[in-house]
Amino acid sequence: MQNVKGTYDFLGEDQSLRRAIRSVLEEVFALYDFNETDSTVLNELELLTSKYAGGDEIVKEMYQLTDQGSRKLGLRYDLTIPFAKIMALNPGIELPYKRYEIGKVFRDGPVKKGRLREFLQCDADVVGTAGPAAEAELMQLAVEVFRRLDIPITLKWNNRQLLGEILEAVGVASEQKLSVMLTLDKLDKIGRDGVIKELAGKNVTANAIDGITELIGMDSPTIGALTRQFGLEQSRGQFEAALLQDMLVKLNLEQTCQYDLFLSRGLSFYTGTVYEIFDASKTFGSSLGGGGRYDAIIGQLVGRDDIQYPTVGLSFGMESIMEMMRHRPVAMKLPQVAVIPIGDTMAAALNAAGELRASGIRTRLEASGRKLKKSLAAASAKGIRYVVLIGEEEAVAGKVRLKDMQEMTEHVVFLSDAVKRCAAD
Repeated sequence: MQNVKGTYDFLGEDQSLRRAIRSVLEEVFALYDFNETDSTVLNELELLTSKYAGGDEIVKEMYQLTDQGSRKLGLRYDLTIPFAKIMALNPGIELPYKRYEIGKVFRDGPVKKGRLREFLQCDADVVGTAGPAAEAELMQLAVEVFRRLDIPITLKWNNRQLLGEILEAVGVASEQKLSVMLTLDKLDKIGRDGVIKELAGKNVTANAIDGITELIGMDSPTIGALTRQFGLEQSRGQFEAALLQDMLVKLNLEQTCQYDLFLSRGLSFYTGTVYEIFDASKTFGSSLGGGGRYDAIIGQLVGRDDIQYPTVGLSFGMESIMEMMRHRPVAMKLPQVAVIPIGDTMAAALNAAGELRASGIRTRLEASGRKLKKSLAAASAKGIRYVVLIGEEEAVAGKVRLKDMQEMTEHVVFLSDAVKRCAAD
């Protein structure tokens, strides 16, 4: 018996680390006034495979199934499309609307360090803000999350509208732009030669490939330099990118949030800004998060291609973050009190544990039946300060023996007094 490839069970320290990261995310999401949602894991296959969704690349990795009514369904591969469905089904939601969701998604893709087939996504999305303020706020949020996690990051960003305009300027046909973007997004993985070879395989013209090769050879081109070179000073992409860049400078984020001409991300629904988060020390290669603007999906899902719901989102990769933090010590929440029955006093022990827990005290109940000496040693090894011992005499009198493992003292007291003493510490 074994787990399905690319899936893991989390317990002990791993689960404590997972919970600690999740708590940081939820705290920051709440701090930025995002409301929680919980979308469906099962979705109609037509929704997940529609031309408005993730594109051919992601459909290949989707888990598909058929229910007993012969309906074609799929497991969600991200949280974006199910969220777009929520917005489409609830037209009365007041805009702008800010939401977050933390939930499992499924992709039948290659398995590697930090990338699984069943994994937790942590998304934040803003609907109803058309300008760069939403992108900038999400970038601020990302910087705050990783500051709290003590992970230095570089957030790379680009504007797909501007990238598309530049590609057209070097001779890429309109119908090939998206495919070329997806190839350019692999530049760090396959290198210049790999990009050129793949573009040639996609029947991109020689002139366009020469233009792209020249772009690849440029040393950290700026938005201003690129738009002047290709005469795009008045273009929509230039306008959007320049506005965001200016805002990042004013927020003192330009060192962390860096413009990257070739970043486009793998999903086809992004319409403007895209970004991806990486370990600034470059010791961890996988992305720690990413997202972008997808203004068209919601309107298309409600059958109104002429209406746009300006939307931008950000997703954090829980498994990648865990890989970076796995070797850090994590403070697991341990019991504050252990209740140990002596003799036939389990009912009294359960009652005592219930009273302690009702007062917000994390309590361990010893139900193994092992000898008292071993039970006390186990409590000491766990760092539990107080032990409540209940023998038959104490049970009859409604009292307990409260043992302070730190002070090495023991007193017979009423249960209510023991609860007060434990709660005080």
